[in-house]
Amino acid sequence: MRNSGEFPAQTNMTKCEQTTCVIFFLSCLLPLGLSQLSANQRATMFKLSELLKDATSSVWIVAQEPNPCGWKGVSCTSNNASITHLSLSDLSLTESGFLPLVCEIVSLEALDLSNNRLSSIPDGFITACGKIGGLKLLSFSRNRLVGALPTFNGFIGLQFLDFSYNSLSGNIGLQLDGLNELRTLNLSSNQFSGHVPTHLGKSRVLEHLLLSKNFFHGGIPKVIFDYHKLVLIDLSNNQLSGSLPARIGDLSKLKILILSSNNLSGEIPTNLSNIRTLSRFAANENNFNGNIPNGISRFLKILDLSYNKLSGSIPSDLMMQPKLQRVDLSYNLLGGSIPANMSSSLVRLRLGSNSLSGVIPSAKLGTLLKLTYLELENNSLSGSIPPELGSCQSLALLNLAMNNLAGRLPLELGSLNHLQVLKLQSNKLTGEIPDQITQIQSLLVLNISENLLSGGIPSSIWRLKSLTNLNLGGNRLLGSIPPSISRFNSLLELQLGRNQLSGHIPMMPSSLQIALNLSHNLFEGPIPNTLSRLSSLEVWDLSNNKFSGEIPIFLTLFRSMTQLLLSNNQLSGVIPKFGHWVAVDTSGNPRLVNTTSHPISTRKSQYKMKSVGSSVAVAVAVGTASLALGITMAILIAVSRSRRHGRVKSN
Repeated sequence: MRNSGEFPAQTNMTKCEQTTCVIFFLSCLLPLGLSQLSANQRATMFKLSELLKDATSSVWIVAQEPNPCGWKGVSCTSNNASITHLSLSDLSLTESGFLPLVCEIVSLEALDLSNNRLSSIPDGFITACGKIGGLKLLSFSRNRLVGALPTFNGFIGLQFLDFSYNSLSGNIGLQLDGLNELRTLNLSSNQFSGHVPTHLGKSRVLEHLLLSKNFFHGGIPKVIFDYHKLVLIDLSNNQLSGSLPARIGDLSKLKILILSSNNLSGEIPTNLSNIRTLSRFAANENNFNGNIPNGISRFLKILDLSYNKLSGSIPSDLMMQPKLQRVDLSYNLLGGSIPANMSSSLVRLRLGSNSLSGVIPSAKLGTLLKLTYLELENNSLSGSIPPELGSCQSLALLNLAMNNLAGRLPLELGSLNHLQVLKLQSNKLTGEIPDQITQIQSLLVLNISENLLSGGIPSSIWRLKSLTNLNLGGNRLLGSIPPSISRFNSLLELQLGRNQLSGHIPMMPSSLQIALNLSHNLFEGPIPNTLSRLSSLEVWDLSNNKFSGEIPIFLTLFRSMTQLLLSNNQLSGVIPKFGHWVAVDTSGNPRLVNTTSHPISTRKSQYKMKSVGSSVAVAVAVGTASLALGITMAILIAVSRSRRHGRVKSN
């Protein structure tokens, strides 16, 4: 006889019957008045929790919260009468068999299945959920879906559809034509091909169209411009060709237009300047040509036309518009001078790699208090560096390299307390390096190589404690390397080649990893043993000096070394054996004796030291709250054993 408190044995009870008992038992625990959720929806949710128990056990603690309206990711009406929102995102779901069950919740308005690992959608889901007239939002973003886009029959109330970041493919024809209430369509980052879809709901109420990072080809269809409520169009990173139709001017509500990374050509339509709502226009990395239309920045905050074939001069009114924050016209064929009038709202100005000439306008520089990036490199600018740049207190990156700038380095640059990258190489700058430059303690990259600078290296250089890359090569610097250089803790690359430096080589920073270049100077005597602490250094260039004595054995012990240039010195003795991964050049040392079989130990290396041998990317985030500037820097140094000393374009 069993105890009175013992449950009867249920050895033959099915899982469905067990679930029913659990539902009944837990529903009895609900306090009166707490929930009016229908029995059908409670049953559906408990079945769902059973099917997904491995994924939801940590978020749906059924025993502690018997009311599904209290479960994470579940939202109900104010009186808990029905479920309106269900989020099953970020659960690492792989099997999609449960999906038709979700469609039994006929009151659903939003269903979020993003950030999972689903690879397919059952036909039963599309059929069943298509009957939910109130479903407004459906997201399968960031899954692993493959195959064609489903045909959405029904879904009469669907407004937001997101299938971005999957691997869906094929053409898009009429699959979306029945979605008459569709306002946001996001199919970006898939593998769709064919032409840009045009059947996007007969009522044409679409507001947001995101089709970036696919393989759409052909022209931009003119029928797209019949969707007069469009606010955002993103067709970037496809294979679109042809011109941008002039009908783009018909979209009077358009705020964002992104056409980057396609094969579009022709001239930029002038009527873009008539769209009063347009705040961002990005058409970079295309083949647009002709002149930049006057007034194009009239209402813009962000303009990016970089990497095209635009010619002519920069319109005089382009940078003076009061709302304008970011302008990128780099890598075009633009000529003439830089317009003098600039908006005080400017945060980023990139005009590099054009054919601009004349001087850097200084009249308005003192008002650019928000300017964070100024990049004018690789042009034909002349004159001096304006001292007024010292008033741009938010500057984090200043790149004036590869121009014809002359004169001295302005002392005022030392007041740029937020500056992290200063690139002035390949100009005609003269005079000494002012001590004021060493006051910029935020500086990470300093490149003033390939100029006509004279005098010595300031002894206060060690104050730049955050510095990772220092390039003073290709100048007329004299004297010795200050001993304080050993006080750097973050320096990865030191380029001092092609100067007239002499004297004793001091202890070098043990942090060096990318390159040490002391070539083409006047150093003499033995290679100092203090260099033995540079065990992580890849590229050594001590060539074209007057070093004498034997090659130190410690140089053969470095596993990180990939290149050693000792050519054209006065070294003697036997060449030690180096690892097969090291490219060694000892040519031009007639008193060296080679007794090893090292294949390149006594002939000129096939590799060549490159200046500015690092890849640097600087990301600056501008905070609008209270005029403060929040800057996040990311210095990306390639530390692989192959080509870390090669020059890579920085963004």
